[in-house]
Amino acid sequence: MHPPSRKDFVSLTLTGQGSGNYTNSKQWRRQSCWRKWKRLSRLQRNLILFTVALMLVCGIATYPSVTEHFRGKPVILARACVSEVDRLEAVRDAFRHAWKGYKEFAWGKDELRPISKSYGEWFGLGLTLIDALDTMWILNLKKEFEEAKTWVSTELSFNKNVDVNLFESTIRILGGLLSTYHLTGDTLFLDKAKDIGMRLMPAFNTPSKIPYSDVNIGKGTAHPPRWTSDSTVAEVTSIQLEFRELSRLTQDTRYQAAVDEVMRKVHKLEGKQDGLVPMFINTNSGQFTHLGMFTLGARADSYYEYLLKQWIQGGKKETALLEDYLQALEGVKKNLLKKSSPNRLTFVGELSHGRFSPKMDHLVCFLPGTLALGAHHGLPADHMELAKQLMETCYQMYAQMETGLSPEIVHFNMHEGSIRDVDVKLADRHNLLRPETVESLFYLYRFTKDRKYRDWGWEILQNFNKYTKVSTGGYTSINNVRDPEYPSPRDKMESFFLGETLKYFYLLFSDDPELVSLDKYVFNTEAHPLPIWPTA
Repeated sequence: MHPPSRKDFVSLTLTGQGSGNYTNSKQWRRQSCWRKWKRLSRLQRNLILFTVALMLVCGIATYPSVTEHFRGKPVILARACVSEVDRLEAVRDAFRHAWKGYKEFAWGKDELRPISKSYGEWFGLGLTLIDALDTMWILNLKKEFEEAKTWVSTELSFNKNVDVNLFESTIRILGGLLSTYHLTGDTLFLDKAKDIGMRLMPAFNTPSKIPYSDVNIGKGTAHPPRWTSDSTVAEVTSIQLEFRELSRLTQDTRYQAAVDEVMRKVHKLEGKQDGLVPMFINTNSGQFTHLGMFTLGARADSYYEYLLKQWIQGGKKETALLEDYLQALEGVKKNLLKKSSPNRLTFVGELSHGRFSPKMDHLVCFLPGTLALGAHHGLPADHMELAKQLMETCYQMYAQMETGLSPEIVHFNMHEGSIRDVDVKLADRHNLLRPETVESLFYLYRFTKDRKYRDWGWEILQNFNKYTKVSTGGYTSINNVRDPEYPSPRDKMESFFLGETLKYFYLLFSDDPELVSLDKYVFNTEAHPLPIWPTA
């Protein structure tokens, strides 16, 4: 018997020779394989071992799970084996897959329901399509963009007897149209932006000039929610970037005057605590309500974001905005910033009538990116250090879950001897495909060039593909990030998955700092870039 040829460095024949039968004896198979292994040269053995190791490193070994019926094909979890070009193409593939489902089952509707292959309506204005316009342009998906543009040109009408939410329609529709106009130069989108902007203005016809939450864009009437005369602070203070830009483009000062008046009133109001604002404001009195409750999560989050971004948008001239932002950050540090146990993760909790709660919404993960943006624009360097600490926390909200996806809300352990930093209540285990962590990863990578932020983003994208991708098109929110065997699809793809999440993934993996330069643009809270105004 001769040894294998030196020319065949990695071949290894496992069929039996002689009188033994390969299928009859496990012991014979072990001995036969061992004899053949011993016959190999050192070079052959090393090459085989290297090949096996490479396969393991690149994550080639994957397996199907019981959720395969609603997911696409398995993906490869890898870092070192994937180039940035591959990652960019993976984002484009994800968008195309989501768009496939939307186009086939929900074309022109607000939201895709990918499991039932149907759609959901909120305002009846094609929210997903409009939210995704600038994403398609940035991703250079020309065919898909032209399809959407044709729909905007021929089908989109705001002359409808329908109530819309002022905040949501401003950040998604007005913001999306303005952004697409700036990126493309096509006046179709500016004309549509003027139309919806004008139709939203009745919301400001209140005794206090604090806008109502709901507007009928066909009738020109507005009203608060049926259950209260309050609006949320985040909603009335997170429409400014869009209306200010609309005034600049149209030379009609009414839009900016309306939203600037809101900021002036909030700036002067009593009821704050160290710059932190309550969650509700009354449209009749113009005063804060539900005093003593402070959060950077739902109903307050983007107030803080827009303080900084308005200051940047306006050329860093409006000092009251900057003062309110800096004071609020000091209030966060004093009242809401704590450390978890056992790993001392920095997190932002909530305050209710002087009582601290270690509850943190995923929405709060906008904060690392906002802090980093402020530091980039000249604010104190310790803002960047805090951004890095909070970025680690937001990543751990994903990494410590069995699916690698973050829940909507977490509670941090603060007691010594805790086994894990993060607890998740049963009602909080859902994931809505939210963008905030990916958004902050984009800012942190753009400003620091630390590759770990890209690697973290890549992990998250792969887990979205693994647990939320629907084989027939689209992605779905899930009910349980703690159950990788059956995360329980919710049958809804939010418009912000295309408008924000995938856009920020693409920008995170792009090496081009001029692709939506952060020295030229500021993103609204729906990830629609608007220009920083030129200084005189």
